[in-house]
Amino acid sequence: MKRLAVLGLAVLTLMGCSSMTVLRTSELKTVGRHVQKKVQETVVQKVDTAVIKLTAANDSLRAELDSTVARLKAAEFAQKRMQAEITMLARRVSDESERNDSRQEEIIYRLDLLLGKSDKILAKKVVVSGAPAPISMDSLEREAEKLVEAEAMFNTARSDYHRGEYKLAYSGFKQVYETMKTGELAENSLYWMAICLIDAKQIDKAKKVFARMAEAFPVGQKTCPALFKLANLYADECDIDMQKQYLQKILSNKSCEASGEFEQSAEILQELLEKNENASETCVTKAEQEAAIIPAEASVKGFVADTPSAATQPAAPVVGPAPTLTPVQPAAK
Repeated sequence: MKRLAVLGLAVLTLMGCSSMTVLRTSELKTVGRHVQKKVQETVVQKVDTAVIKLTAANDSLRAELDSTVARLKAAEFAQKRMQAEITMLARRVSDESERNDSRQEEIIYRLDLLLGKSDKILAKKVVVSGAPAPISMDSLEREAEKLVEAEAMFNTARSDYHRGEYKLAYSGFKQVYETMKTGELAENSLYWMAICLIDAKQIDKAKKVFARMAEAFPVGQKTCPALFKLANLYADECDIDMQKQYLQKILSNKSCEASGEFEQSAEILQELLEKNENASETCVTKAEQEAAIIPAEASVKGFVADTPSAATQPAAPVVGPAPTLTPVQPAAK
């Protein structure tokens, strides 16, 4: 009986302990859920606060970045504008410098021409009854007026040439030559007449004027450039023999030894002699080269240019015939 009582008491004790354990477990779960909920709420609150702060900071950074980008764009635009203004100023300075250089060269040229002419006019003598006598003041004044008038016409013709009025410029230079006939001004007028003819595409007439000028002024200031121009014109036509002939004339002219044309002529003549050793090389005229450039440029752009017929081609400006040149006779000593 005692054993049964002890067993019953043990069972009852175990059952009470079990009930207490269940209650304690339930309480612990409740407390755990409560703590977990509090922790979740705290974490969510902190996360929300952090997100709000990060969002505000991100917005501030984005606004600052946009402001920086706007300032960079404004600085880039200002830099481009400054570069454009600097480029324009540089071009203006360059153009003005070129104009000033041209004016200075023109003034120096006119002064040298006036001084040379004045010396020549004052040095002239008129022979009366076999005795030399000084030239009269009226003659000097007429010569001076003639020189000033010719210089004015020459400058006007040069201005017409630079404006592209080649026919008008040719007429002006021709009038200057017919007025002076001799001297540096007449020589320069002939040279520029030939230049006008070249720009007017009248190459044959230009070659005749250059050749006659070289004959009339064999030791003139423009003789070497004229001979070099002639050599280049014949080279453009693939007339190598005539090109060599005029290059050799430059090399044989003592007045050309100190000129730039002398060195260039020697180099070109040397190249021509070396090309003669390679007979397979063919020459292409300047007209053929210009005719080949237009279709090549058109094919690059994606179309083929139409070749104008002879009836539709614009005619080159017709320049009057070159004047007959009289060789300058050396003054009698």
